[in-house]
Amino acid sequence: MSLKAAAEIEPIASDDFHALEQKVYRTVELLKAAREGQAAAEREARRLREHVGGRHDELDGLRREVILLRREREEIRGRVEKMLKQIDALTADESER
Repeated sequence: MSLKAAAEIEPIASDDFHALEQKVYRTVELLKAAREGQAAAEREARRLREHVGGRHDELDGLRREVILLRREREEIRGRVEKMLKQIDALTADESER
């Protein structure tokens, strides 16, 4: 660079440089804090996804159990109705005599 070009460059005051340096340091600290916050949020999201996944499996199991219990209830209802009809038939025969 020539002497003339160097003379045309405006020198930066030390106060301005110090202020800029402080802004850079604050920006770096804010970036670190933001990255830590993001990492914590990602960990929490991962934990919640695992928790929800476990609940989903539990819900599927409960649905299957409800279906089985309903089938069993219908089977028992049919058997009880059959027994009641037999009892009605027996009592009707006895009342006819």
